[in-house]
Amino acid sequence: MPIASRRTTMTTSTQAQTTFFNLHVEGVGYLNRIRTVDPKRGDAFLACNINALNGPADDVSYTRFDCRVSGQEAQKLVRKCQQAVDMKKKVLIGFKLGDLWTDTFVYQKGDRQGETGVSLKGRLLLVKWIKINGETVYQREAPASDDTDTPAPQADHATATPSQEEPAPTQPNGYAAAQSGESAGAFETPAAASF
Repeated sequence: MPIASRRTTMTTSTQAQTTFFNLHVEGVGYLNRIRTVDPKRGDAFLACNINALNGPADDVSYTRFDCRVSGQEAQKLVRKCQQAVDMKKKVLIGFKLGDLWTDTFVYQKGDRQGETGVSLKGRLLLVKWIKINGETVYQREAPASDDTDTPAPQADHATATPSQEEPAPTQPNGYAAAQSGESAGAFETPAAASF
């Protein structure tokens, strides 16, 4: 659902008001293909793919977003998921994207070689929660004014219902306990001591 917000900017010589309309996408999806992109022009940046779930829980469809990870907290959390993604574990996240756009490309190999494809792109602004192989390892503490948070689903997406909610874990989980240390994917947030 689009969320309109208003920002005011000031210049040094005169005062001007500019209104911005922000389009955000919030959802649940699988985190994949975490990588550092080093463009020919500009600075390197962290990127990932999110295969977002949509449709009925018993017949899920997926929409792939190619994302630039924005914001220090989102970058930190995505980097901590790198090892789990590389190990082919299922990393499911609650997310918020912004600055959506499309990009066309030409398939270079495979059955569709030479065909034009379309990629949905955006900026990953916020990670709300993370589950690795069905176990909640991170739950963001929602600010008092953020009443649109998507709770982590309690069950697998095939059996989940929209009314199910899962509280933040109270004990360390096996993944974080077994994988201690920053480079091993441990998460040290107050919201989930185990992540």
